[in-house]
Amino acid sequence: MREGLKIFKIGGGIIDDERQLRQFLRELAQVPGRKLLVHGGGKGASQMLRDLGIEPQMVQGRRITDAATLDIVTMFYAGKTNKQVVAGLQAEGVNALGLSGADGNAIQAVKRPVRDVDYGFVGDLPAHAVNVPLLRQLLETDLVPVFCAITHDGAGQLLNTNADTIASTLARALAPHYAVALHYCFEKDGVLRDVNDDTSVIPQITAAEYQALKAAGVIAAGMVPKLDNAFAALEAGVERVVIEHALRINEPVKTVLCRS
Repeated sequence: MREGLKIFKIGGGIIDDERQLRQFLRELAQVPGRKLLVHGGGKGASQMLRDLGIEPQMVQGRRITDAATLDIVTMFYAGKTNKQVVAGLQAEGVNALGLSGADGNAIQAVKRPVRDVDYGFVGDLPAHAVNVPLLRQLLETDLVPVFCAITHDGAGQLLNTNADTIASTLARALAPHYAVALHYCFEKDGVLRDVNDDTSVIPQITAAEYQALKAAGVIAAGMVPKLDNAFAALEAGVERVVIEHALRINEPVKTVLCRS
């Protein structure tokens, strides 16, 4: 029987709130077994850009990352934010190690090609992006890797990369070696049947049910890319995907996604 591995992804809403981040890290410390954390960047990088007179540019919710923006998001994501998360876990007795994709060549991306939009220094993740032997070695020493949303191209160029995609790609890459459960943690208790009712959590969604809910417009637009990624991970061998509240990861109310 393969050993279990839980991969947690937290978004900017938790990162931006010091109290909530501290509570999440306390909850994470109580999760037994091997685990790995991926975090987004939050609003701090955008505020820092504005403070420097650079207006953040977004297209369809995705950041345009020019050279100046890349400098700032690297400082913020791989520096301040990542080290705050690692320090918070150390305070809870968790031996965490902060990483970007460049560290140990952990995650190697390719620069997104220019099509309708030039996203600048943004990374996409190919099939063999993850340095699996490195991560297995870290996990076997009971370290908890903590990844920020910065990768590299192997030729010296850092790249801003979507944290949800990093989490999903890590889960797929490690699925042949561990029984992987991928946890997307945010500010709701799961996938809601009614976005205006926080108690309307759907406890389980199969791939077929997801397509029906999406077609009916029940799934909120912002949740669709996350769930598309999640079901793709299940198809690629990830055993379990969970959508849950970041401050209640040890409680039973959540949405579990399954193939059938």
